This record gives sequence, C-alpha cells and structure tokens, in this order.
Amino acid sequence: MPGTVGRVPTPPPAAAPGPAPVSQVAATVLAHPWAGTPLGPPQRWDPAVRALVDVILSSPVPMALYYGDEFVLLYNQGYSELIGDRHPDALGRPAGEVFADLWHTPGVGDVIERAYRRGESFLQRESMLPVDRHLAVTGDHAVFTRGHSPVRDSTGRIVGVLTVAAQTTQLTQQLQSLSDFAAALSGTLTLDDVARVTLRYALHSFDADRVTFAVDDGPGWRMVRRIRGELLDEADERLPPLWRPTAADSPVPVVVTARSGVPYFVGDGEPLRASAIDRHDQKIRSLAALPLRSSVIRGGLAVGYRTPHGWSAAERALLAASAELVGQAAERARRFETQHGTAQLLQRSMLPERLPALPRLRIAARYDPGVDGNAAGGDFYDAFVLPTGDLGVVLGDVAGHDVQAAARMGQVRAALRALALADPRPDAVLTGLDRLVASLGTETGTQELFVTVVFGVVDADRGEITLASAGHPPPLIRRCHPDGSATAAFVELPAGAPLGLGCRPRTATVPFQPGDTLLLYSDGVVERRRQSLTAGLDVLVTAVADAASGDPRALCAVATGAVDGATEDDVAVLAVEHALKPSRSASMEMPAEPTAPSRVRHWLTAQLTDWRVPEAVIGAAVLCTSELTTNALLHAGTAARVEIDLSPERLLVSVADSGTRGTVTRAQTDTLSSRGRGLGLIEQLSDAWGTDPTVRGSTVWFEILIPAG
Repeated sequence: MPGTVGRVPTPPPAAAPGPAPVSQVAATVLAHPWAGTPLGPPQRWDPAVRALVDVILSSPVPMALYYGDEFVLLYNQGYSELIGDRHPDALGRPAGEVFADLWHTPGVGDVIERAYRRGESFLQRESMLPVDRHLAVTGDHAVFTRGHSPVRDSTGRIVGVLTVAAQTTQLTQQLQSLSDFAAALSGTLTLDDVARVTLRYALHSFDADRVTFAVDDGPGWRMVRRIRGELLDEADERLPPLWRPTAADSPVPVVVTARSGVPYFVGDGEPLRASAIDRHDQKIRSLAALPLRSSVIRGGLAVGYRTPHGWSAAERALLAASAELVGQAAERARRFETQHGTAQLLQRSMLPERLPALPRLRIAARYDPGVDGNAAGGDFYDAFVLPTGDLGVVLGDVAGHDVQAAARMGQVRAALRALALADPRPDAVLTGLDRLVASLGTETGTQELFVTVVFGVVDADRGEITLASAGHPPPLIRRCHPDGSATAAFVELPAGAPLGLGCRPRTATVPFQPGDTLLLYSDGVVERRRQSLTAGLDVLVTAVADAASGDPRALCAVATGAVDGATEDDVAVLAVEHALKPSRSASMEMPAEPTAPSRVRHWLTAQLTDWRVPEAVIGAAVLCTSELTTNALLHAGTAARVEIDLSPERLLVSVADSGTRGTVTRAQTDTLSSRGRGLGLIEQLSDAWGTDPTVRGSTVWFEILIPAG
C-alpha cells in the first residue's frame, strides 16, 4: 500500500547502468497469456498501447488500464497492492467480473464507463472506495484521489481507460485526528494534561520519531518530549510529564521559535546538533518547530524525524492548526492553574499544617477538593492539645464553594479553638460558636450562613471521648478486639441544629480504648447523587470495619474512597487512633539533589535495623521509599521530608514534598513513582498506600503490617 503521508523514504543509491529492474507484478503481466484476451498477443499490440503499458509497469504510482468494451484489466505493482487479494486473478479479466461486488456502486464502474463512452477525462477527489474484500466486509474504506483518462490507439480511436490512483487515507485520517485532538484538549485542566494529550497526538498523527512541547516558565523554559518506541503503560499516561528546565537563551529550536514567534523547518540536516541531550536528539535529521499562538503563555511544538522529510504545504498547515489548538488549551490551563493554585492555597493555609504528635494518640487528616477544584471550599478540620492535656478534635463544613466560604471557615475554626482553650466542654464550645455564627449572619445580612460541626475531647488516660454535634454526620469508631477482628459503629450522638440557628448541643461520652480509632468526616464522603444518605453511611461503616488496620492515615484513605461515584462537594476526614503501644518515630530532610534517594535508602535501612524490624519488612520499605523519593525529586523538584512511624502492628512511611506546582497536578493524579513502575511495586509490597495534599505540596505514604512474632 502507499506509504504514510508525510514520511519520505531515503532514496536508494544510484544503480549501475543496465536494464531497469522488473517488479514481480510486471514480470507476471509480461508473462500473462494475453492472446486469449481482447488485447491480443503483446507482439501485435498497437504502438501507442505498448508505450502506455511500458509507462504503467515502470511507474511507482498505482495505475491500471481498462481495455476494450469489457474493460480487461492490466495494472502495475502499486495497483496490485491497492486491490489486495483480487490480484493476481484480476489480470486479463473484465473489471466488471473482478469488482462484481463493487462495480455498480456509484463512483466505481460508472466513471470508467463515462470516460470510455464520452472520451472525457474525470478526476475524483477524496473518493471512498473499499478496494479490498476485507475492507468491504468490515465497512472500512480507503480514501483516494483518482484520475480517469480515455486511452487512444495510434489511429486516435478510444480503446480503453487509464486510471491513476493516489491514496489519501492518511491525510484524511490526520484531519479527523485533528478534530479528535481538539476534543481531547477541551477536557484538559492543567499544563501537564495539555502536554500528555499533545505528545500522544503529535507522535501518532504525524508518525513522528520525536515530539517536543515547551512553555515559558518565568525566568526560563520547561520542556517535555516523547520519543517513538518509548514503553509507556496506562499508569505512565496518567503521571505528571517529566519536564526539563531550560535556560531562557537556550538554542533548542522549539524554544527559539517560541521566543521569536517564527516557524522553523529543516528538511535534512542536524537541527538539534547544538542542543542534543542524548543519542535520540542526535539522530534527528528533519524538524519542524511552531510557536503557540497565545497572548497569555509563550510556548512551542516541535515534530522531528530521523530521515529527510519534505514539509509539504498541507502538512505545514496541519502543524499550524495543531499549534493553534495547543496554544488555546495552554492558555486555558495557565489561567486554571493560577486560579486553582490560589484557591487551594487559601483553603489549605487555613488548615493546620502539622497535627499534634502524641505518644498514645496517632492522628491523620485528609482534604480533597470536589469536582470543581477551581474554587475554595468550607470544609475544615483541626486537632490540638487542650490545657488539660487532652486532645481536642473538630471537623466542620461551612456551606459554599468560594473565597467567602473559605474566609468564614477560617473565622469559625479560629473561634472554636479559642473557645475550647478557655472551656473545653464540647457543649459549651458549640454553644459559644452558635452565637458567633449568628452574629456573622446578622453582620453580613445573609440567612444563608449554614455551618455544621462536630467537636470532641479525647481523654487517653480514662480511655473515653466526649463529643457534641451541630447538624453534622455522626462520628464513627472502629474497635479492635483481642482476637484481631474489628467492628465499626456510629456514635449515638444527637445531631442537633446547625450553628447559627439556636443550636442547643448535647454531649455523649463513649469508651475509647487502646486499638480503637475515631473517624470524623464531612458529608462529601457519603453523599452521592441518586443515592440515599443511608446507603452511603452503610458503605462507609462496612469499609472501615474491613480495613486492614486501624491506622489513621490508612482509614482516611479508606473513607475517602469507600463510596463509589464522584462527589461535587469537598471531602474532609480526620482520624485518631488510640495506639496499643507507643510508636517510635524518626524523620529526615531530603535535599533536592540527584543523590538524595540513595542517602534516604541508607538512612532508612540503618534506622529500621536499629529498631530490629524484620528484614523482609526493611527490604520492602526501602524499595517503596526509594520510589517515593525519586517521584518527589522528579515531579516536585524540591526538598522533601521523609517520616517513619513504627508501632508493634505496622510501619508507616511518608514522603512530603513542598512543590507548589505539584499541588495542582497531584490533585488530578492517582498514580506515583518514576514512570509508573513504582505504582505496581508499592501496591504489591505494602498493605495500604495513598496520597494526601498538604498546605504546600503533597504527601505520599505507605503502610506495611509487621508479622506477628
């Protein structure tokens, strides 16, 4: 079949003088018994017909001669590939018999008849023709531009029709792919998303060997590329791309064209000689680089081949259209990232950056934005040590998804802590908070200030919790029994009215023994459209009871993923575990250096060995931690903090980076590690893992249970 549009094969070396080579099909044509056909034996062919046959057989373009009233077929190598398994039986047979299943289709036999009977040449542009039986059966069609001309003998009499066919399927597919590309880009939110879609499209649509995407990153540039033949799985496609920082004055063609706004084309040469970073770049011989058309962001898109390549006008236009789409998508993504980052930073800056570290109480929290991650929300949590030495825990929800809701949330959270430090009784705290919310509503002149909250005091010495609620979903406690089994149940606590509506909270005191875990959560955890609240609560309690352990970080991950389906609300979870025995903790600051993962591995191995952790657990933990630190170094590009917490039941390791850009991308990413390998590794070697957004950056963690004995 004709080669891929846009790829020009390297011409073969010039042959030595001598007779021109004869193709296999040409040899078959010359050996065919033409004496039994209307053409007659070759030695009696009309000189004009013989000359035409010579042209047909020597041409690389698909050509066929329909001879006589029966349209007997004679064709060349290119045409034989076009008609598939109809060759070689089609030689010397009437076309109506060869294409019996297609001959009467409009645009097939009728155009041959027209050229023969009327003596008129005819051009079919972008005609659909199922030229192969398999294609005809499956409904797939090749697209061609075909020219039909009457053939005259030396006396001027019309004796047949010459058809020249050029397959344009690839060009048509590229135009369709451009439409698909626009649709895919319309669903992108971040520059990482735009880069993934762009690299995948350009590599396949242009059948390229190398594709590069670059954007302005303030003082310099950052680039990401895709090479033909890279082994990428589904996890890789969801990972943040590996951006490479580049100097502002970089000689890389895609950066040069992005700075100047002038397209750059090289048909044959060494376009990346001055900027090649590896052998893949050194092999590129032809390159096209186009600037992104955007008033908000500067960038460029480059497509390269390892062979000489002629950049046709059609291909340049297609590249320009692609760059235009990428520019529009990049502009939307930059605006989204700016708004999203501001909203999320505002949201998380009002949440505690660090939770208390207590000998017998382990605490973890998680906050996830809803479907519209572009707005701040009103969900909040907090945990703090009271003057009595007890632990105060709170989780609440201020209605709304805007900056005003986040500001009110900050006021409510600050007021609650102040009230609790003065008088920690839960009912007294919520009563005072009710008066504050009512005052805020009067001050702003709105009756739409809707706030729910649950507040509790954990007394580890007595082994009990005292809780009060103002219109909030009931707290959940997971209890661990001596035989190793676990159950979960909601605390029977009167919910009362939301704050600001004359709330009269009532308290409930319940046992909280070693091995138990308290779970506070917002309604976004259990509420789904077209599903009852009761069903969501039932799913949550079952998931918590079936969890592998009562570790608070693991339970936060279990809770946020328990109920199927997307939620449009924010999600906040706070978990507190009353540990059976005090745990041991250690931490290490990891610098943003290439040697950092190695240093972390040595430190972790020494620390766990000193703690007499089983060798199998040490090996698994070191492998998983190496993946997490490598991921933080690659995708956040900042220093990170590695923390380990060892209890008799489990080892918990977390890696927290401080990459502000990662805050955006990780909100949309459910995979981790260097190029996807670590996701499967961590799933196999750990008993639980997850990702938690923090005030700045992200925390990725895993948990490994310690074998008994």
